[in-house]
Amino acid sequence: MTVDLDSRIPPDPDQSPDAPPEDPSSRPLERRAPQSLWRRILRDRTVLLLAVPGMVILFAFQYYPLLGNVIAFQDFRPFLGIGESLWVGFQNFGILVSNDPAFLNALWNTLILTLIQSVFVFPIPIVLALILNSLLSNKLRQTIQSILYLPHFLSWVIVVAVFQQVLGGSGMINNFLRANGLETLHIIGNAEIFKVLLTSQVIWKDTGWATILFLAVLAGIDRSLYEAAAVDGASRFRQMWHVTLPGMRPIIVLLFILQLGNSLSVGFEQIILQQQAVGIDASEVLDTYVYNEGIAGGQWGTAAAVGLVKSAVGLVLVLSANKLAHAFGEQGVYKA
Repeated sequence: MTVDLDSRIPPDPDQSPDAPPEDPSSRPLERRAPQSLWRRILRDRTVLLLAVPGMVILFAFQYYPLLGNVIAFQDFRPFLGIGESLWVGFQNFGILVSNDPAFLNALWNTLILTLIQSVFVFPIPIVLALILNSLLSNKLRQTIQSILYLPHFLSWVIVVAVFQQVLGGSGMINNFLRANGLETLHIIGNAEIFKVLLTSQVIWKDTGWATILFLAVLAGIDRSLYEAAAVDGASRFRQMWHVTLPGMRPIIVLLFILQLGNSLSVGFEQIILQQQAVGIDASEVLDTYVYNEGIAGGQWGTAAAVGLVKSAVGLVLVLSANKLAHAFGEQGVYKA
């Protein structure tokens, strides 16, 4: 014997007999009461346990060393330690307003390199990702990507050595010019073009690796948008302008904001390896200034003060740029 289950459900007194039955999916969802903090911790305990090693490493190597910034307010002496060194307040920060030639030179070189890398280095991975995405052959695209990724895994020591072997006074290019009776080029060790050399090294080393995120975003753009644009008669350039670039805009804004946080850090290891060849005047930046004054020169408090202000400026730039992104309707680093 079959039983009609609908006959067991009592009729709704508010519903008209002639009205169609109510769709359960149209009923509003009941809000669940928010769980307490400890209940959420207990629920996600497996994920939290997996995150513990990373949190320990992050605390030990990122947050705990921040306590050392206290020496920016001390006349720090390593043999006395932080506890016994004299407190001098903001005396070490006087270097920022004392018109010290060495500090002003480092600040000027840092600002110039920051501007060059923001204008020329940052857009290149975007352009390269667009070019790779336009290739029809997946095999060719993967081959080019693999070649472009390789320099990222080389240390700056090897990168500088490669440039010296190619562009140095006894490098491959100058040896070729000598063999053919031509005038040699003075590139490595030339203070006038040192910033151009630094920029070219950064582009060669990191541009290919920086395209990974942009290519991932391009792969996630809905293909139907391109098909709709093609039906409307849009050329490939118009498709890129109205479909591709708007799809990449959130990640471009995010990466640019994050880059502002490190805008005053323009490559300590890369520069310190080549500083002797071009001299302090052409190569000193804030990072090398902190090293030369703090570790090599023994001015620990002054170097810590400069490094602390540099980090504070980076934080202000990130927060300000993120606010500006919110004003233009972008998500930025975090939601408004």
